[in-house]
Amino acid sequence: MALAIRLARGGAKKRPYYRIVVTDTRNPRDGRFIEKLGTYNPLLPKDSENRVTLVEDRIKHWLGHGAKPTDRVARFLEAAGLVEKKGPRNNPNKAKPGKKAQERAEERAKQAEDAAAAAAEPAAEAAEA
Repeated sequence: MALAIRLARGGAKKRPYYRIVVTDTRNPRDGRFIEKLGTYNPLLPKDSENRVTLVEDRIKHWLGHGAKPTDRVARFLEAAGLVEKKGPRNNPNKAKPGKKAQERAEERAKQAEDAAAAAAEPAAEAAEA
C-alpha cells in the first residue's frame, strides 16, 4: 500500500478548509483516510499561527513508515523543520507569457527603440547648429 500525506478539502463553497491526512494514494482526495495529521486554513493571514497546525510526532511516525508528502504538504513540513528542503520543485511556469505575447513585447520594445533613436537625431542636429 502506497501512503501519501496530502490535503483533503472541506469547508463551504469559496471557503476552503483542508485537513492534512495520511491515506492510500488510490483513495479519492476527500475520501477515506487513515489518520488526520493537522489542518490548513488558507483564509487566515500568512503570519497566523493557526493557519497550519501539525501533529509532529504522528507525521514523523508516518514518514518513517514510508508515507510520501505532496509538494504543498512538503512545504509545510519544511517550514516546521520536519523534513529537509529538496531541490527545485516541479511547478508549472504559468507566469511566463505565451509565444505570441513575447513576440508582441519584443516588437513594442523595438518600436520604442526606433522612436527614441528618431527623437535623438533631431536633437543632435539642433545641438550642432
